[in-house]
Amino acid sequence: MSRPLTPDLAEFWLNDVLLGTLKNEHRTTKKVLEAVPADKSDYRPDPISKSAMELVRHIAAAEIRFLETTIHAEFPSAGGLPETIKTPAEVAAWYSENFARNFDKLTQLKGDHLMKITDFRGLFKLPAVAFLQAGMNHSIHHRGQLSSYLRCMGAKVPSIYGESFDDAQARKAAAQA
Repeated sequence: MSRPLTPDLAEFWLNDVLLGTLKNEHRTTKKVLEAVPADKSDYRPDPISKSAMELVRHIAAAEIRFLETTIHAEFPSAGGLPETIKTPAEVAAWYSENFARNFDKLTQLKGDHLMKITDFRGLFKLPAVAFLQAGMNHSIHHRGQLSSYLRCMGAKVPSIYGESFDDAQARKAAAQA
């Protein structure tokens, strides 16, 4: 049986469930974005697939947009990454800076605000707090796509939900040195 969302429950969801998970997912996403080699960021596994750089930009911009949706209880119609940001490392830095700024704002939100019904482009309406979960799901999905590109580009795959082969090899090499 489901319970209706109350201001107290919305604050619990934010503070005791989402914020810690969001911070952990952000660290992982940043590692994956940084792992994309700039000189191979045009890689795509199929002509209809997004390039690695398109995914890098999409992941970063969309996640920040979802955070701002919760903060403002309104889905922004514009915004995103400046066109002057060209490399995966620059995107990762922009993403991290904007994440930190928005994360601080998220920690200040209260229940009534979190419950404000927010329209997602006329497709569906959810309480503002629900957009944090939607944003995480979106980032995790595309991060999985991007991480599958890495080895094909000759890059190392960072640890995501456990030690990756590449991180294990680096750890073993460091232990032998």
